[in-house]
Amino acid sequence: MIKKRSVDIAGHRTSVSLEAPFWDALAEIATRRKVSVNQLIAEIDKERVGNLSSALRVFVLRDAQSSL
Repeated sequence: MIKKRSVDIAGHRTSVSLEAPFWDALAEIATRRKVSVNQLIAEIDKERVGNLSSALRVFVLRDAQSSL
């Protein structure tokens, strides 16, 4: 199921649509890094090329692969 959430990035409010497991994974990664989910998304946004939702999914995938 897709969940749409509003996030603040560089002082601008935007909405992001992701499946619930991706939101859960982002929350876990943010907790591990001791930052908020908004802060984590802002960091990912600075490095992304293309769509933010896709960049977030790829980030979560890479994080999962790095722990294998």
